[in-house]
Amino acid sequence: MNQKIGFAHWLAFLLPAGLLAGAYGSQYIAGLPPCEMCWWQRYPHFEAVALATIAFFVGNPGYRKALVALAALGILTSGLIGGFHAGVEYGWWEGLTSCTATISGSGDELLKSIMNAPLVRCDTAPWTLFGISLAGYNFLLSTGGAIAILWTIWHSKTS
Repeated sequence: MNQKIGFAHWLAFLLPAGLLAGAYGSQYIAGLPPCEMCWWQRYPHFEAVALATIAFFVGNPGYRKALVALAALGILTSGLIGGFHAGVEYGWWEGLTSCTATISGSGDELLKSIMNAPLVRCDTAPWTLFGISLAGYNFLLSTGGAIAILWTIWHSKTS
């Protein structure tokens, strides 16, 4: 495998896998439940990990390169959603949806579910570092990583 494509391939696999691990760590270890837009950012990362994984088993270098490029576009999509979400959190623009918790059950169970459901707002950053929210970091890391992957693919020869 071409060394540049190998780098891009590993980056296309490890970046979204690492960001998903961070998202789930934030959720289950740090206790930061995701809002609706947080979930939107995860879906393209799932797609990118799947495409990059499939690319490990593809023998044709051209197909491998195409799968890695598609994974990079998934990563870029997540980053752009993260950028939009960060803008909502910073109050630069309004979000497209109101984030609400899901509830289920009937009677007393429904009331308990409503009363115990966490209210997760998309317009409030639950955590920041140096003034940058998790969505902002996803924007920076995902768009930067996707650009690096696509640039590397563009400037490499298929072999």
